[in-house]
Amino acid sequence: MIKDEPFDITDVSFVKRVTIGTSDPRNLREESYMENQTQLLNRCLSEHPRGYIIGQEKNVCVIRMGEQQVVIQSIVYHIGFKRKPLWLNDKA
Repeated sequence: MIKDEPFDITDVSFVKRVTIGTSDPRNLREESYMENQTQLLNRCLSEHPRGYIIGQEKNVCVIRMGEQQVVIQSIVYHIGFKRKPLWLNDKA
């Protein structure tokens, strides 16, 4: 097991935003897209160089469809890295 160095927010030189879900009712995401985003988030938090969650945005949208209300939500994770991972160039 590789021991990570202590993380200091002042060392962050790259931030990746990863969105899980959607808050736009006109642009609903397919399950496969959300699964890919979840895998990207897990990769950012586990592979070298390891990222750390430094912020979150929580978005909620309540829409009315006929007589029903539907809640659509998303979370945007801000993942901070000491340097940009080379493997992120593949996902761009």
